[in-house]
Amino acid sequence: MSARRDYYRDPTAPKANSLVPGGSALVVDGQGAILMQRRRDSGNWALPGGVMEVGETLEQCVVRETKEESGLDIEITGLLGIYTDPAHVIEYADGEVRREFNVTYLGRVCGGQLAISDESTEVRFVRPDELSDLPVHETIRLRLRHHAERRDQPYLG
Repeated sequence: MSARRDYYRDPTAPKANSLVPGGSALVVDGQGAILMQRRRDSGNWALPGGVMEVGETLEQCVVRETKEESGLDIEITGLLGIYTDPAHVIEYADGEVRREFNVTYLGRVCGGQLAISDESTEVRFVRPDELSDLPVHETIRLRLRHHAERRDQPYLG
């Protein structure tokens, strides 16, 4: 098994044994391309983000994780959605099986330079017309779809 495996609506998925609050950022550049990273642990393209640490807000978590994973400083500009579907679990090589609990914020770049972290093999802004050709997990595609729909209200689910 790779270091991480996502299951979504999969009857063979292992049972979750943890729940950890996490956040991610959907950051769009001036041409409409979306900041994404190719994860080293799964090979999939994903939004930058990670788990909240003691002493920080979820917004601070997302800003910190985006900086760590992309080299870019961002500011939060809105809320895309809250994603807590029990049908999405993530299995890690150490035996942890985490149930999804992710808050995805909208953001904009306010500094820094693109840089690859030890968690990714590539980081770049991806044009929407490129997304169908990239390996992207279904739960990330859901967030991308919600963004493309330009919803009036954040997704809650």
